[in-house]
Amino acid sequence: MAKHYNVLIIGGGAAGFFTAINTKEKNPELSVGILEKSKEVLQKVKISGGGRCNVTHACFDPKELTEFYPRGKRELLGPFHQFMTGDTMEWFEQRGVSLKIESDHRIFPESNSSQSIIDCFLKATQNLGVDVKKSEGVKSFTKVADVWKVVTTTNEYTCDKLVVTAGSSKPMWNLLTELGHTIVQPVPSLFTFNIQDPLLKDLPGVSVQNVEVSIKDTKLTSTGPLLITHWGTSGPAVLKLSAFGALLLAEKDYQYQVTINWLSCNRQQALDRLFAYKKNEVKSILEKRSPFETISKRLWNRFLEVCEIDGQTKWADVAHKKLEKLADKLTATLFHAQGKSTFKDEFVTAGGIKLKEVNFKRFESKLHPNLFFAGEILNIDAVTGGFNFQNAWTGGWMVSEAITQTT
Repeated sequence: MAKHYNVLIIGGGAAGFFTAINTKEKNPELSVGILEKSKEVLQKVKISGGGRCNVTHACFDPKELTEFYPRGKRELLGPFHQFMTGDTMEWFEQRGVSLKIESDHRIFPESNSSQSIIDCFLKATQNLGVDVKKSEGVKSFTKVADVWKVVTTTNEYTCDKLVVTAGSSKPMWNLLTELGHTIVQPVPSLFTFNIQDPLLKDLPGVSVQNVEVSIKDTKLTSTGPLLITHWGTSGPAVLKLSAFGALLLAEKDYQYQVTINWLSCNRQQALDRLFAYKKNEVKSILEKRSPFETISKRLWNRFLEVCEIDGQTKWADVAHKKLEKLADKLTATLFHAQGKSTFKDEFVTAGGIKLKEVNFKRFESKLHPNLFFAGEILNIDAVTGGFNFQNAWTGGWMVSEAITQTT
């Protein structure tokens, strides 16, 4: 005989555990189960943030927070008024996980270990009596009268309310398609730009704190830190641009031109700075140091090289035309990007359940009552910095509210 739950959650990740814990805490009488296809749960939490788990972001205004979501911005505004980043911090700290806000506003456990988050979830589910079942790959789920029937690779279950938090899962999207839901086909959302160019060669690890990156012939632009890598460019400015440009860049088959303003100032301002150095540093040689604080000596010397300027030249002797060429390069370097690389192990996609088919006051399907969603199963994604997790926390909270208020 199939085991019956009041609430059954498909997906043993962040959104699934958060939903289960909050549902059980709000109504301890409910039987709650989690089905995870893998042998281990919370694996994405484990590797997130370089193993430190970027829990959320120190942005405390709902409207401002939505600006970090290329897809889901409008839908999340109301839910963020119900459960926000500050609520997330309070939730974890009340359960013994101390958090810290870093200089870039990302929020991590003080332990600097994602294991703190995992332990918190595992302890809570154990204490609350949530059944966590591993190696339970879901093969199908169907509505039979007022009950959901879920068939896995090894068992059958029934439940009153079904919650899908399986992340960017194509098999799960296929099952939802069979129920009539529309799936927006996924494309990579967070990725680095593959660029082979003499300016970047042999400079992996060099970073510039404030650049402006744009995709030529589009309105796509982003500012922030940039990191030079073995394969091209990465860092927050690039990753944010990749998220907002995910659909367009996929259409271009990842062949596109990128313009980088390394100084985040206009050409004349850069030229004025160079002319000031020519006037005041007459006896110094160009390669000695960069006249721009954000441009390291290594990168500065590479700019001299690609602009065909002898680094041994004294500032007094450098031609005006050479400085004009340098200002052009510093404020508008054009690169041809070919391909992409996903961001570490944190694969995020744009795609998922069409948002118009979901009631975001409850995170419930508009097509099937008592079918709920949270996390990346939906066509919601964000830039890097803790925002994708905040979507999971807010969604999980909203689902638990909807379930316990009507049960």
